[in-house]
Amino acid sequence: MTFTDPLERLIGDSEHLIELRRAKPAVFEQTGLAYDALYGGEHALPAGVLRAFAARVAAWHGNAPLHELHSAEGADPTVAEGADIADDRVRLLRDHLDILVVSPALATRDDLLLLADAGVSPDEIVLVSQLAAYESYLARAVAGFSALDGRALDEQPPPASAPRTNGRVKELGGLTATGDPKPREFTREVLEWQPWVPPVEQGDLTPEQADSFAAKTTANSPYFRLLARVPAILKARSALDNAVFLPREGLPKAERELSAAVASKVNDCIYCASVHARKSAVFSKRPGDVDRLLASALERDANWQAVSVAPLSEGQDERWSAIIDAAARLSLLRPGLRGAEIERLRALGLTTGELADLIASTAFFAWANRLMLTLGEPMVPPND
Repeated sequence: MTFTDPLERLIGDSEHLIELRRAKPAVFEQTGLAYDALYGGEHALPAGVLRAFAARVAAWHGNAPLHELHSAEGADPTVAEGADIADDRVRLLRDHLDILVVSPALATRDDLLLLADAGVSPDEIVLVSQLAAYESYLARAVAGFSALDGRALDEQPPPASAPRTNGRVKELGGLTATGDPKPREFTREVLEWQPWVPPVEQGDLTPEQADSFAAKTTANSPYFRLLARVPAILKARSALDNAVFLPREGLPKAERELSAAVASKVNDCIYCASVHARKSAVFSKRPGDVDRLLASALERDANWQAVSVAPLSEGQDERWSAIIDAAARLSLLRPGLRGAEIERLRALGLTTGELADLIASTAFFAWANRLMLTLGEPMVPPND
């Protein structure tokens, strides 16, 4: 199968990357297929706008190679750099993009209603959400694999403007838009999720849309029926999820799930953390250690970014402490995973393949968290 390999373009060939591509071909393939679906397919927004949005995401993440890639591929500089935009819909989508990337935990249903009132369609909302989430994943994959290879990325300055969520505070508890109770704290209990954008009705799914998540869940899932509005991207995302989390070889499943839970704590996604903390506790048989992670408190700045991620690993053993610290640093807005964290993990016996799993599972949740946080909200299921 022919596909663009953005990881190769952004990192180049190296002994480690060749080894990883041989060991985890599906991760590279599906990353490339998602890239091609975003930038090689026909969409409601012009290619120059999509590339400009991607360049802006890269700037927020401080990733100069990724910013340069999209700029060279035709990004509209007036959109990417935040200048005044004549098209109100594009301007509002660019402003919403900043929330998706920088402060996803502060997104509300009203942010999406603002887009809808301006004539932005549900398909366009999902498209831009997927773009921001995918590029957030890609930025972390590039940062993590570069650190694994002993390389430091050139840094890109962030955009000058702040997201309109700057200064908001996340509200816990309360009721969802449909009047159901929302969770008040991180938990391993089973939660449900309600969309803020209408999913495709089950009976209206096209064969392409149904196939886009056939490997993941049933057609009854509102989350996947919502993402099926842009099916080519969802199909690659579903396959990438399986490629990262299902193989038996590599990092123990408990620690892949732990990495996902750590990313969800940094991004403040209670729903995703509940799912993957529960899996990590089952696989590891260490529920107390998982609950300690969930209970840790993080101080937040005006953009709801963690001021320090150090509290997440407090009280853990040496291996889990190192894994949690690495995953947390990779999950920062401007990823902070460096060679020192890689060497610490190697000293504890982690192989290149296991480190690749740690990076991929953490990076993937930059994608997953942003969709869950900005397209809907968690709810506590009713008691039977």
